[in-house]
Amino acid sequence: MTEMARTVGYVDIAAHYRQQIQDGTLQPGETMPSMRQVCERFNVAQTTANRAFRVLKQEGLTLPKAGVGTVVAGPISNNIANRVALHATTGSALDGGESSRILEVGTVGADELIAPRLDVAPGTPVHVRRRVVSRGGIPVHVSSSYYPAYVIAVTPELTEPVSTGGSRELAADRLGVAQDRVLEEITSRLATEAEKGALGLTAKDVPVSQVIRTVYLADDRVVEVAVKVTGGSTPLRYTMPLRQAH
Repeated sequence: MTEMARTVGYVDIAAHYRQQIQDGTLQPGETMPSMRQVCERFNVAQTTANRAFRVLKQEGLTLPKAGVGTVVAGPISNNIANRVALHATTGSALDGGESSRILEVGTVGADELIAPRLDVAPGTPVHVRRRVVSRGGIPVHVSSSYYPAYVIAVTPELTEPVSTGGSRELAADRLGVAQDRVLEEITSRLATEAEKGALGLTAKDVPVSQVIRTVYLADDRVVEVAVKVTGGSTPLRYTMPLRQAH
């Protein structure tokens, strides 16, 4: 009897190793299991194992190493705290090899997902910026960022279809208040047709992780609510600080 009785797909395999990397079971620099080991453990074809490893590589969690195979790169700067620090150092929240392409900018009525997080009534006009972020030319996530009126008042650049390299950082700087903490809520669902198109996904039903990030300033105002869609399926909810201790 195999270790996993039910049929698994590449998404399940990627999620298994993603969790092991994120919880430290697999440490940066360690060699990942071989394709043969993965195929035997999960009772899948090599094409399925290859696809799972491609997802991990696209997410920046693993790297190819000549003569060794695939090694763990460790959690990447997808972590919002790392991005805040990166922007402070380089002036951009995008890591090396990353690019951001704006898909849409405009004003929408806050829906039931966004309204309570921005502390506004449903239907209140809020500004939205939708973009796809690629790493090494490969789309890795689609994000929709929502901003309240007081943010747009000081950062009119956010109404333009160009990448700022750090929209939250620009807004916080203009408001004169540091980013303090972020609440992340992660759930699983199926990708929409628009999301599949932006990410280059072709399967009929594609499970994705939906990450809702509510970013607070030091004065407790919300500077941004972002909804990011990427591969994987790990429900989670946590808060992390964004300012360095002094």
